[in-house]
Amino acid sequence: MWDWKSSDANAANYVAKAKADFAKTHPNVKVEFVAQPFDQYYTLLGSAIQAGKGPDVMLFNGGGQLRDRTDSLVALDEYVAADKSRLAGWEAFTKNGKIYAAPITLQGHPIYYNKALYEKAGLNPDKPATTWSEFLSNCAAISKATGTKCLAMGNKEGYGIQFFMSSFGPGILTPQEYTDWIAGKRNWDSPNVKKIFQLWKEAGDAGLNTDGANSTAMFMDMFGLFQGGKSSHVLGLMSDVGAWKDFNEFLTPQKVGVMLSPVITPGATPVLGYDGGVGYGVAKWTKDPKLAAELVRSLTSGEALKAYSNDAGSVPADTSLDLSNGGPALTKIASEIKAGKPALHVALSAKTQDVMGRLSQALLSGSVTVDEAVKQLAESDKTG
Repeated sequence: MWDWKSSDANAANYVAKAKADFAKTHPNVKVEFVAQPFDQYYTLLGSAIQAGKGPDVMLFNGGGQLRDRTDSLVALDEYVAADKSRLAGWEAFTKNGKIYAAPITLQGHPIYYNKALYEKAGLNPDKPATTWSEFLSNCAAISKATGTKCLAMGNKEGYGIQFFMSSFGPGILTPQEYTDWIAGKRNWDSPNVKKIFQLWKEAGDAGLNTDGANSTAMFMDMFGLFQGGKSSHVLGLMSDVGAWKDFNEFLTPQKVGVMLSPVITPGATPVLGYDGGVGYGVAKWTKDPKLAAELVRSLTSGEALKAYSNDAGSVPADTSLDLSNGGPALTKIASEIKAGKPALHVALSAKTQDVMGRLSQALLSGSVTVDEAVKQLAESDKTG
């Protein structure tokens, strides 16, 4: 087993539950978890893939990181058929109609806001903006009353634009454009697609972001700015880090607000963008694919995922679990899952995400135009 989570203290109960579930039917099989450093994980995994040997089971982020490596993975459809209705987030681990990993968490991009700052500005903390103009008005009022910026932003690694696209994009693209984007029919010449990047640049130029976005790391500096009251909003995650559990601890559960994108262009219908967050796949070189797949099923068992949710603050892929003990923010997130759609940036290849990260930095610094950036992204997306 390779992952980057099992050595964390908040994953101890999860690992124990998964091992216990697997041992019920495979008492004589030894399971060894090897936690790799996340910043080296995919490099190490790439070396193993090139050598054609390594772990039997491995953890992946959903989307490009998984899809770029499916040639080295076993299709799991026949093994996980019984879990299809219980677990959500399969799309992020699917390529060409085949499943290559089973999700353990859901990951998405709600917009969090600090209700205490809304109250100081005389705003109703339970009624966040539903239009872009209202959102800008609220930010201006809070800034005037408290001196805080509108958005905590960390784009040192180029991740900020991914969160921006998947948080605000649902308020920009029409439902049909959204569906086409996820299906791979992306029209980079669409005015609404260009508007995502135009708005990214305008937010930086207008001073909505916290200072020095391109030199601020997302993990954990960006989220620290929000937790420290330096911004009224942050484009966060819904699982593990930079999410409701962390924010509850710093701001108290009653002061953590969750909102969807306001409507930015007419015809847009904002939804929660989310996918399978992380999931386990099986290597082609494993000697017993069925056995490895059964371990994957234990890793996605209800008891294991419940333990991980309670301890780590994840949103489990198991939609049958009760999440009411997580506070108002998690309750709000859970209520949006049914109507949610796959996150926009996750539909892009890892290569195009990297290109987008570099161009997002250039857009903030003014060294590239929106039209130039979109043209380069279209070329990258076309070549995969």
